[in-house]
Amino acid sequence: MRGVWPAALTMFAADGSLDERGTAEHLDWLVGQGAHGLVVGGTSGEFVAMSGAERRRLLEVALDAVGDRVPVLAGTGAYATAETIALTRHAERMGAAAALVVLPYFQRPSLREILGHYRAVAAACGLPLWVYNIPANAAVPPLPVAELARLHQEGVAHGVKSTLPTVHEVHELRTATGEGFAVFYGGFTAPLEAMAGGAHGWISGLLNVATAEGTGLWRAVQAGDLPDARARWGRLLPLRRLVTDAVVPGAGDLAVYRGLLRVWGRPAGYCRAPLRDLDREELAILERAWRAVEDRAEPPPAASGPPAAAP
Repeated sequence: MRGVWPAALTMFAADGSLDERGTAEHLDWLVGQGAHGLVVGGTSGEFVAMSGAERRRLLEVALDAVGDRVPVLAGTGAYATAETIALTRHAERMGAAAALVVLPYFQRPSLREILGHYRAVAAACGLPLWVYNIPANAAVPPLPVAELARLHQEGVAHGVKSTLPTVHEVHELRTATGEGFAVFYGGFTAPLEAMAGGAHGWISGLLNVATAEGTGLWRAVQAGDLPDARARWGRLLPLRRLVTDAVVPGAGDLAVYRGLLRVWGRPAGYCRAPLRDLDREELAILERAWRAVEDRAEPPPAASGPPAAAP
């Protein structure tokens, strides 16, 4: 459970239905690009737009497509504890490597209630549990390092996707928990700093369009070659800025990822409403912006074969 893990897009058809074939093809491509693992049914997978039955089916499609080539981290978090348990038990039966359980959203449970939520899920399921610490998309503050360490000591939590505006939590968690707790950086602003600080890996939606580049960054940091790592992140920055710098005004990150896939001739699927895809004019704007940085961040080739093992 180390390395570079794309938070995979879910492919929907134009009518909004789950595109199983398109999803399987995208996941297969990500593995071919060198992904060390995949996150299925996370934020970039639009889990909040799917029913429980659809989430189960998505995971089944993903596990069938990936096989035993790389581990799959299944997004099983829901607001209700009972639903989270049901989805996590399904992921366990299907053979997911671990479950990613997001902080509660919409309602605002207390810290005691949040901890009780994670403890109840862990007690009811045998699958390793990761906390999805993403306060920007939740209704509650992030779990602090001390509480995550406590959940680890209790045997409740086995990892975290740390999607916070700061990165110092990565090495603080490594110090507080040791090697038995997987600490993954979950943003797209400071993966180099997180890896250098000891992150076991990087999870991001950006990796839907930058898996090969991300694994190169990972290898450089693991080899201790920080000049190479800095150079690689510098080459990745123009691609990231297509998402963060509002190159296409009003477009969401998932629409930009899908747009880039279309520019590269890859299957991209569609977002599910209320999210929307780029229209023809917006796609042309994105393509021009991409061509302007193409010499610095080339689209990944259509690679095939098993990924290199994560150190």
